[in-house]
Order: sequence, then structure tokens, then C-alpha cells
Amino acid sequence: MTNIQEKVETNIQEKIEEEIQEARVVCDTSGTNSAECAAAWDAVEELQAEASHQRQVKPKNSLEKYCDANPDADECRLYED
Repeated sequence: MTNIQEKVETNIQEKIEEEIQEARVVCDTSGTNSAECAAAWDAVEELQAEASHQRQVKPKNSLEKYCDANPDADECRLYED
């Protein structure tokens, strides 16, 4: 995992913890069956889904690996429209 990915994941995990605390407070004050409580936990679930999605890193194929090692190779040129 790259340094940037670790920072993003840490940031999301911190945000998830904050949202969990907020959801608990909302549910304690509004009641566990309230719309506010449900919305607060929905926000937690959305953040958890985003964190899961970001952890699913697509492995590089052989051409991508080659181009990382040889960015000036003809096979790795990028053309703009």
C-alpha cells in the first residue's frame, strides 16, 4: 500500500469512528427507532462501503508493470485526442 493510500484509509477510518460516535449520540437522544438514528447509521455504512471499495486495489497487468519500469518505451506512450 502506498503512503497516499495509507493516509486516505486512515482518514476514512477516523471519519468512520467520528460518525459512529455521532450515530450513538443521535440514537441516544432521538431514540433507536427514529429516522435521525437510521440516517446516522446509514452515513456510517456509506463510509464503511467507501473504505472497503478503496481497499480493493486492482493488480497491475504485465504491460502496466513494464510501463512503470520503462515509461519512455514506445508501448507506453499516451496520445491525447
